Amino acid sequence: QLCVGSPPGVWVCSTDMLLTVPSAPGIDWDGFQGVRVIAVPGSQAYARNHGVYLTDEQGLVRDIIYKGSEAQIQQCAGPDGTVPLVCGVVFFSSDAAEQLLATHVIPPLDACTYMGLDSGAPPIQVTAPLWETRPLFPSDRDTVGAACQDGMENLASLGMAAVGDVTATPSCIPAPLLEGLEPQGGADRLFPLFREGDLWDAETPRRSRCLLNARLFPVLHPCEALGLQDVLWLLAPVATERLARWRAAWRMSWQELLPCLDKEAELGARRALFFLQGQRKVRRVLLGRQDCSLLPLTRSAVHEGYHEAVLGTLDEVASTAGDAGVAARALACIAEVLGCMARGEGGLRSGPAANREWAKAFGLLESGDIAGGVRELAMERQKWMSSPALLVRAARHYEGAEQILVRQAVMSSCQFVTVGRAELPPLGHWVQVACPARLDLSGECCPQDPELRLVSLAGTAWSEAVAELVCRELEQLRDYCQPHAPGALLKAAFICTRIVQFPSKKPLRDQLMESFGGGFEVHTWSKLPHGSGLGTSSILAGAVMASLYWAAGKAASTESLIHAVLHLEQRLTTGGGWQDQVGGLVPGIKIGRSKAQLPLRVEVEKILVPDGFTQTLNDHLLLVYTGKTRLARNLLQDVVRSWYARLPSIVQNAAALVSNAELCAQALRQGNLLLIGECLNHYWQQKKCMAPGCEPLAVGRMMDALRPYVYGQCLAGAGGGGFLYVLTKAPQQKEALRQILAQTEGLGNFSIHSVEVDTAGFSVEVMGCTLK
Repeated sequence: QLCVGSPPGVWVCSTDMLLTVPSAPGIDWDGFQGVRVIAVPGSQAYARNHGVYLTDEQGLVRDIIYKGSEAQIQQCAGPDGTVPLVCGVVFFSSDAAEQLLATHVIPPLDACTYMGLDSGAPPIQVTAPLWETRPLFPSDRDTVGAACQDGMENLASLGMAAVGDVTATPSCIPAPLLEGLEPQGGADRLFPLFREGDLWDAETPRRSRCLLNARLFPVLHPCEALGLQDVLWLLAPVATERLARWRAAWRMSWQELLPCLDKEAELGARRALFFLQGQRKVRRVLLGRQDCSLLPLTRSAVHEGYHEAVLGTLDEVASTAGDAGVAARALACIAEVLGCMARGEGGLRSGPAANREWAKAFGLLESGDIAGGVRELAMERQKWMSSPALLVRAARHYEGAEQILVRQAVMSSCQFVTVGRAELPPLGHWVQVACPARLDLSGECCPQDPELRLVSLAGTAWSEAVAELVCRELEQLRDYCQPHAPGALLKAAFICTRIVQFPSKKPLRDQLMESFGGGFEVHTWSKLPHGSGLGTSSILAGAVMASLYWAAGKAASTESLIHAVLHLEQRLTTGGGWQDQVGGLVPGIKIGRSKAQLPLRVEVEKILVPDGFTQTLNDHLLLVYTGKTRLARNLLQDVVRSWYARLPSIVQNAAALVSNAELCAQALRQGNLLLIGECLNHYWQQKKCMAPGCEPLAVGRMMDALRPYVYGQCLAGAGGGGFLYVLTKAPQQKEALRQILAQTEGLGNFSIHSVEVDTAGFSVEVMGCTLK
């Protein structure tokens, strides 16, 4: 009854009371955004043992008073003398809920949660209520009250049964199958080498003779010891000395042996043999770098209680492989085992991995001691096995360890960063760098005092500052590798460009004065919204690196900047590829490639299109902002996890992504809009295969509405939200598509934008003491 007409959001309802509400509460939800609390009117006497909302003239909640004094309760009273009692029903609009959820990664509150601790924050305790420390959200008042493929391998093993002091080796054929196999026409037809009395006594009626009661299995020989080969030869019997040896032995049927068999021990032995084979398969697949999924074996091992054996094997492979790529995959497999052990509980698999308890192991891996790091990881792992939540957190840290090895491999691209000397700009001058955004078809400095002043602006060079940070000590740069830390990207950029040496015994002030005669002030801004999918984070990093190099009197080529951003993002621990900075730093239409080898080198080929086709693309290409931001980090973690698991669908899809990119490049060279559109549609299907769940419901509706009018469409970047780009069948369709989407229900706040292919690339300009 209360939620009728409410916008999308989250309802939080207490279960410690029963409420009676009108059938038509009369709550006005028109255009509402924020937090709305539902209250019930009560007497001031009742409120002395209850909670009461204190509101202002506009109905916004100023405080929550619990068991207040008579004077405090009197302040909350309305014109009719009643007070709005807290009843435990609160509504958060979608925007408000997202803001509230984001508080767990904002210092200092991040250190109060395990998410913050796993992000590397030092633990603290905060007990002050959020409502009293900072009124984050507005509320209002209404009529109800106050408002605020390898599956299980079939192992044909031979069991062992004890008959007194005699060891018997029964066949691997299950008894139910043996019962149904009757020899037709006598033993000579079934086994031509056997005589009539070899398998059955003469007293056994012919119609009762079957493999179940055939005396096939030798258990005792008068002169010689029997072994496994005395049974295996029956798989392909020939007239040799084995036949005579078999006849001379005392033999029993499976029917006679079965009561002597310890079935539980036999099944246990077969299970142990299966997982022994599985451990060998783990070594073979990982050391042989085979694109074979170990996930079925992992799940089976956890289900059957053999996870410790598998974990030990993976530890051994990771520590002795001698190859960082093999070790990284082994660590990812350990994370998969731990995730399976949580059995779907314990929270999301993706999350932070910087808890200080794992710092020693991570430090060993960072220093290149893979064997020591793996041993330390295994020791720490034992402390995190007692609950699903701890198992999931341990799995995240193993994925973090795997990312360290990946990061070291990617940072081999530093070999292709060449920095030369350039003229140092005058003190007090700005270096402004501008970059276009990236569409994936398949900062400034001013020397001041010896300090680093890092400023984030709202959207243009002259906008007001959203955040400002001043660093005067090297210790203030220590959190550069924590992506959520204030100014982390800019701190990492100063370190990666070697303007600042970190760590160093020389103070920051001395470093800056000796090399540059002053400090740096960096302003960053983007005209695109956060989570746009247009590669703004990597492109911003490229702009910052270019401006810092220039302001420090250094020169770097575009190729060097591409690889420098790769290095920066690995130091920042955000991961990521190289496609974004290629898109923003290199002008025009291009395709980037990197070979599957180290050191990692990115090669960019400009695509030559027919004359006039660039303008044709400008006329047919549109960007549609879906109104929903997306978080690429979790999507990226899911993709990497699936790749390391070598799921067959992911392996096939990765190959299809490469071939589709080459096909799209060919279509661009031909100027074929229809084929380009088909490539875009294939690309979107491939993205959904790689990262299931990257198509929100509203985006699906939007794409369905646009499908008749476009050759192809795809969400930019990792998907999940941001910008949708469409290739229209007719030119200049911006207004037509706007009208179509305006008539489509459930889309939210969308907007449509024209697109132009950038032909200039990034620009660097040394300016005076003021910005344009």
